[in-house]
Amino acid sequence: MTSEARTLAALLQRASIDDHEEIIRACNASLKQSKKDLRSLHAKVVALLKLDRYEDALHVLEGGGQALKDEARLERSYALYKTGQLAEAERIAKRIDDDRGARHVEAQALYRLEDFERSALLYRELSQTHAIIDNEENDIRINGGAADAQLEWTSKGYLVHKKKPGRDDLEAFELAYNAACASIARGELAQGEVLLRRSQGSDTSALDDLTHAEKVAELLPIQVQQLYVLIRLGKSEDAVKLASQITPKDITDGSTERVAKINRIAASGQVKNPYLHHRIVNAAAPLPKTDKLFTVQLNQINEDRLVLDLLISKFGGVIKSTNKNLSENPPPTTSSHLNSLSVLNAAAHAQGQLGKIGIKHMLPLLEKRPLDVGLAMVVIQLYMLTNNHGSAATVLESLLKHLENSTSAHDQDVRFAPGLVATVVSLYTLQGRRKQIKTELAKAATYWRHKSKPPRSLLQAAGLTLVESSKPDDQVSAQDIFSILRQEDPSSNIATAGYVAAHAFSPTSVAGEADTLTPVSRLVADIDILALEQAGVLQPKFGLDAATQAAAARKRALDEKPKPAKKRLRKSRLPKDYDASKAPDPERWLPLKERSSYRPKGKKGRQKVAALTQGGVEKGEDAGAAASSGGKGGGGEGVIKAAAGGGGGGKAKGKKKSKK
Repeated sequence: MTSEARTLAALLQRASIDDHEEIIRACNASLKQSKKDLRSLHAKVVALLKLDRYEDALHVLEGGGQALKDEARLERSYALYKTGQLAEAERIAKRIDDDRGARHVEAQALYRLEDFERSALLYRELSQTHAIIDNEENDIRINGGAADAQLEWTSKGYLVHKKKPGRDDLEAFELAYNAACASIARGELAQGEVLLRRSQGSDTSALDDLTHAEKVAELLPIQVQQLYVLIRLGKSEDAVKLASQITPKDITDGSTERVAKINRIAASGQVKNPYLHHRIVNAAAPLPKTDKLFTVQLNQINEDRLVLDLLISKFGGVIKSTNKNLSENPPPTTSSHLNSLSVLNAAAHAQGQLGKIGIKHMLPLLEKRPLDVGLAMVVIQLYMLTNNHGSAATVLESLLKHLENSTSAHDQDVRFAPGLVATVVSLYTLQGRRKQIKTELAKAATYWRHKSKPPRSLLQAAGLTLVESSKPDDQVSAQDIFSILRQEDPSSNIATAGYVAAHAFSPTSVAGEADTLTPVSRLVADIDILALEQAGVLQPKFGLDAATQAAAARKRALDEKPKPAKKRLRKSRLPKDYDASKAPDPERWLPLKERSSYRPKGKKGRQKVAALTQGGVEKGEDAGAAASSGGKGGGGEGVIKAAAGGGGGGKAKGKKKSKK
């Protein structure tokens, strides 16, 4: 390096220039003297990153050789992240030790790679250490909240430490928005709607420094999410009103714009022109690498496209597309997306038919795919719509039997999935099969008790059912279940109360736990005991089994007196030309041909009637003997003559004879 280049590099190192373009010009001047000056190259890379010229920064890094790459590893990983090369960015940032900035880049790259578990863990570790720059703590809270929301969307909510939003989540609109997304993912739509409204009105000072276009770009994604919540809540009028205020063209992010278009179509209610909506959804341009949809969003959009294909009767295309996905991911599965594809596949085979016709098309598919949970749920739903609860239960029990006979651990997880167990319990409740309910919940609890992450809701339902039993084995099972629940959440009153109730036969062993519960006297303080005694006890129908209900129905039928059948009053069926002053025709009940007023049409018809006149001779008798009997004609003389002269083809009546 020449002396001038060294001097320029030293001045550049000590200078504090706010204009990044000026820094780049100074670096270029220095690099003209020495093309391999690492300090100048490094400074130029940083200036390019400040100007959001990420491709140019990567070009400089690649041209600077390995020495520059080693010197500017953090800058290189950040440039790769901003250009959509996420895997390489995460790999480089991970190798940088003891660098807080590298941890930020790594966490963001993992977030875009949809490794939300590791991303949330990194942000949790960053939040536990001291921030070194301004607003870093706020950025960590915002990005960590986004990672937690994505964990909820991907059915990994058990990894999220904070479930209920606090006052600190309302300080900034980004925090309120992330808390709203997490609530929506958990199914808490009402709370999500409130948080979305708060996110549009909280911390408006953060938007004061932005231009109008930038404010719109920040608030439009919130409105798009709010539109989704209104649709899910069934608030059609509010959804239509909000959809009219959203202009997808004003949204800068291509992914958000695509979601906005689909939500606006869904908000319109009934699809009047599915062909137009199909064209709008499928005409979208491909998204760049830096603005990709998450898998959850992409799956939902693909399902919406298949629904539109069904609406325009493209059944063959839907069957082909869904069969490809199902063959790559064969059932059984608890994935909501794959089970939704099974539902769409069944709808395409049935060509949109419901009821018995739809069931007729789907039962052969169920025989071919007996482990398909989504298909089985469709058949069960169709049986429920026809009020055929018995057949619905039979289909579900057949599915459970096939899953139980499987030796795969994954299939066993599907067999005892909380949603499937809840469906079984619901069907048995409708049929009054309490013993089967207890058996099913006990089996599910036994399976999940030995797992590392048991579903809390299922264990709680099983424990509450088993604690009502008087059998010692059921009491022991209930004690084990509530012990697990107490270990997971010691502050849970339900777990403590269930644990105490399960030790009802040995209350002294849980005296300390019982003292922590609300006293019974306080719980029943506002109950009128006298009114309860006078009202009596009502036995609910679902508390009886099917045999008991049938016996009670027969007993009531014997005790009650038979009621006379009500006569059905028919409407008057008088003819339009009915005249009450005229006497009705006495032959109106006879067939038309048997009435005296009947006159047949045509010659053959009249001859047939004449042959049947009273007193006439039948066709089989000798016509010549009858003609030679006397000069006077009897009652059938005219008929005999007509019969005798009727052979052959006579001339038509009214024609003139030809002259001889």
